Amino acid sequence: MTEVYTLDLNFQGIPHVIASYLIKHPRGAAIIESGPGSTIEALKAALKVHDLTVDDITDVLLTHIHLDHAGAAGWLARHGDHGQGARIYVHPNGAGHMLNPEKLINSATRIYGPLMDQLWGEFLCVPEDKLIVIQDQQEVVIDHLRFCPLDTPGHAEHHYAYLLEDTLFTGDVGGIRLPGPPHLRVPMPPPEFHLERWRESLGKMQETSCKRLAPTHFGIYDNPEWHFEMLQRGLDEVEAFMIETLPADPPMPAISDKFMQWTGARAKREGLPDEMTGAYEAANPSWMSATGMQRYWRKYRVAVG
Repeated sequence: MTEVYTLDLNFQGIPHVIASYLIKHPRGAAIIESGPGSTIEALKAALKVHDLTVDDITDVLLTHIHLDHAGAAGWLARHGDHGQGARIYVHPNGAGHMLNPEKLINSATRIYGPLMDQLWGEFLCVPEDKLIVIQDQQEVVIDHLRFCPLDTPGHAEHHYAYLLEDTLFTGDVGGIRLPGPPHLRVPMPPPEFHLERWRESLGKMQETSCKRLAPTHFGIYDNPEWHFEMLQRGLDEVEAFMIETLPADPPMPAISDKFMQWTGARAKREGLPDEMTGAYEAANPSWMSATGMQRYWRKYRVAVG
């Protein structure tokens, strides 16, 4: 089994929130996820533990282009592989934003405002000659490493999960699961949360018969059957919340408040200690999921109902 190392990017000084996964090969190393621009120094420090620098990173596989997963990709494309820049692999639907992130940055700025730089840092475009657009199940070969990208929408339309041998890197479509008491959340940011497509993606992941799961938030787990069962339950519970709450079309503050209360009560039932709430909110802001649910409901339930 190929060794996979979890690099903690220590997002906002909080451990176990955002991971980058390191896989060594004879010419250096590949990583799954670049992390945001704000965690570049943490990435450097984590690589140093393995006697590596960013110049040793030859390839970066992105599960999707959200800032916490792909924000530092442009920087790595300029600084990896002995100064020549790392190759960046991305879903076709996300490639344009990596070449020209202006629209993505403007959209995020409307959400985060003055906190944008503190949270995410600089998002540089990826040079065209360093961007590799891959198709569903098109094998990515890096020396002896063979990754299979699986098109897995639901969280985002530009989302891949990557299978390496029996380890599946699930990005965000595998849910949010941090170290500690067993607890899993479904991250549903706008504009592309889609419940039915997520369920289809869950089926694809289950069909891999993987032995280990590595969600970006956070860590490697060796009980995929339990994990997928909890993800299915989470999707079902979210749907029940929407059916109960959204038909009356309440204003967003009301949805957000109710969902925050619902999330807190669910966490308490599952034994999550209060001190872990901040880490889960850093990985998956509940208010953002409320916005994603409202958009999904209006576009796919009301519009076609």
